[in-house]
Amino acid sequence: MSGTVFHLVRHASHDLLGKVLVGRGPVSLSATGLAEAETVAAALAKAGLAAVVSSPRERALQTAGPIAARSGLEVIADPSLDELDLGEWTGARFGSLHDDPRWRAFNLFRGSTPVPGGEDMLAVQARAVALLLRLRAAHPGGAVAVVSHADVIKAVLVHFLGMPLDLMRRLEVAPASRSVVTLYPEDAIVQAVNLPPGY
Repeated sequence: MSGTVFHLVRHASHDLLGKVLVGRGPVSLSATGLAEAETVAAALAKAGLAAVVSSPRERALQTAGPIAARSGLEVIADPSLDELDLGEWTGARFGSLHDDPRWRAFNLFRGSTPVPGGEDMLAVQARAVALLLRLRAAHPGGAVAVVSHADVIKAVLVHFLGMPLDLMRRLEVAPASRSVVTLYPEDAIVQAVNLPPGY
């Protein structure tokens, strides 16, 4: 049986990248990000997509929109792809967290350290992987674009690579990048990680 090809797309750039932990807070794509989204959409135009599924966050939906439009599809928003709930860290500037031992622990032991007042990575991984398995069943042999967030995509990738969540920081998933995973009923192949937008 042929596998289902998943194009895992991180949302494109916004003006708070690298400055603020936006989490589930509101933010729109920057002009650069809107251009990146169009570039990703052009790269996927011939992928034969059967569905485009996105995190419900605005920045993800703005990235998914052009991808769906080029394939004559509607974007399906699914909470399973939502950003990690960053709890009390939502909206914090990165610099303000450097002296917080909980932040250091979270980055060193991502698989077992909960976010204060938020979500843990095991829960993120479980919900995202479960969605991909449902989509595989719904689109056997097809191709699906999944638009989400860096940590969500990394959690999916390490699952199918057989890596612990504690090592997910070793993967780079840049804004508007695309990673490719093919899921079979009894196997998975990670074909690419962090492809640039136009690739």
